[in-house]
Formats: sequence, C-alpha cells, structure tokens
Amino acid sequence: MHRKFVNHCTIDLTIIPDGPILIKSGKEGADPTKPDMEFVETYHSGGRTIYLPGSSLKGAIRAHAERIVRTVGEEKPNSKNLPWANDPLNDKYDYLKNKSSSDIYKLSSFTDQMFGNTSIASRIRIEDAYPDNAKAVKTEERNGVAIDRIFGSVAVGPFNYQVCTAGEFKTKLHLKNFTLAQLGLIGLVLRDLDDGWFGLGFAKSRGLGTVKVKLNKAVVQYPGCILSEDKQEICAFGTNKKWPHTHLLGVGEFLPENDAKSYNFPAKDSQDTPVAAQLMDLDFGVQLTWHEGTVKDLLERGVRSWSKVLV
Repeated sequence: MHRKFVNHCTIDLTIIPDGPILIKSGKEGADPTKPDMEFVETYHSGGRTIYLPGSSLKGAIRAHAERIVRTVGEEKPNSKNLPWANDPLNDKYDYLKNKSSSDIYKLSSFTDQMFGNTSIASRIRIEDAYPDNAKAVKTEERNGVAIDRIFGSVAVGPFNYQVCTAGEFKTKLHLKNFTLAQLGLIGLVLRDLDDGWFGLGFAKSRGLGTVKVKLNKAVVQYPGCILSEDKQEICAFGTNKKWPHTHLLGVGEFLPENDAKSYNFPAKDSQDTPVAAQLMDLDFGVQLTWHEGTVKDLLERGVRSWSKVLV
C-alpha cells in the first residue's frame, strides 16, 4: 500500500510546556559546570537550542494510542473484529513471515498498521519540534535525589538536571494513506496530551512532562485527484470515482473494491465537512484546509469513524 499515495494529512501544532519538561540527551559531558542531566540540543536557525525530538514525540504518542486501543478494544486478535494492540516486547511476529503485503497488514494490530512493525512501514511521521522563538525558551536547573525504598535514606545523589519551563515548540504530524478511524485515534491522543493524561520525557510520574497542545492548521490532500470544472466535485484520475467537494475521504474510497477488501480497508470511508476543496500548488491535486480554531472539527469527524469501528 506504500507504493501508492492516495491521501495525506498534515497537522501543524505547537507544544507548550505546562510545567517543567526534560528530554535527556542520553550522555554526560566533561564540563563540570553543566547539570548531570542535560536537555537534548541541536543547531537550528543559526544557533544552538534545545528541541523535542520527533522520535520522543512519536514514542509517547504511540504508547498512548496503544493504551486507548487496549481500553476500548482488545490486547490480542479477537473474533469480534475489534481493534487490538499487541505487546511488542513479547511478540516475535512469526505469524507475519512469508505473507503478502496485504495479509501482513490485515494480520497486524490496529496500532501496528499505523505506526509500523518489523514487517510494515509506519504511516505516521512526526517532525522534530523546534522553538518558535528561541528567546522565549526558559530553562533552569533543579536538584534531586534517589531515595532508598527500604531504609528511606538517600540512595543516589544529590544530582541536578536541566528542565524547560517556558517556550513554544512547533512541529508537524504527517499521516499518509490513512483511514478516517486512524485519524480519529490520533485526534484522541492529541486531546489527551493537551489534557495532561500523559506527558513527555523524563520523570513524568514526578510532575514533569505535562504540556499543552495548540492546533495551528491541518491540511488533507488527495494528490491523485482534481476538481471538476464547476469545482463542485472531487474527481479521481484514471477512474470514474467522484465525491462532493466537501468530503473528507479515507484510503479505502480511492482503491478498487478488491484492493480495499484485500487490505481490509472500509470501502465507504467518508465524512461531509464544512470545508471546500481547493487545488493544490501547481493546480494538480486537491486539498482541504482547516485553519487555526477549526482543526478540532477535522479530528471530531475522524473520531466519528473511529467510534464506528468499535460498534
């Protein structure tokens, strides 16, 4: 399914610390003036700055997505056809060996279908989150100790660590060849991250890691489509498929019925929206754009499709 490119969603968002956060660099330098645990740093916009790695963001998002699926679905394949999330630490994926690409996809869990496993690539890509304004980023050092749980005395420490307490970090989340239910699950994860149900980085159980999520913009694109002359319909190249120009479309809508069935994509996977389609750059392809303040509408429509999967 990665050989085709039928739909793509880009969500532009800003992550704002709602307290101290720390994503550790994973190594200790030789400079004794620096804290024992440093924030990850890189060069960006001509200077050195802290940032939120896309790998850390994706790991946290995947973990919570699996938590949601296990809560409302199952922890293993089931006869009820409910979504399930496997245990990657205890799964050798033997059941995926020597299978076709469509069978591998169908036999993989709902979250593996989105985030990938040892046999299929991920449909989700998350960019590193860089400060929108480096001068607004505030960091400070804090001290801590590790307590011996038996004797109640200090086991390790004192040690110091660097945290970020203010700033805005911009990133983009990309989802390609997606079903609307998959988009809905991402919407639930972003909602819970904004509500503080889970955090990012180090020492989340000790008050660190909570953030707020600001949804700046979302764009859904259909690169293999064009608008009709009156711009009232979305038309797929090479087929006679057409949809109203205000439709949000999942991957199954674009595929021949047999192909959609082989991957277990829903053939009817669309939602009406208040957003009208427009041509992409160079007048080739079609896109729908949700601006700041309206992105929640897109995610709500995805959640409606996610809810249907659970019925």
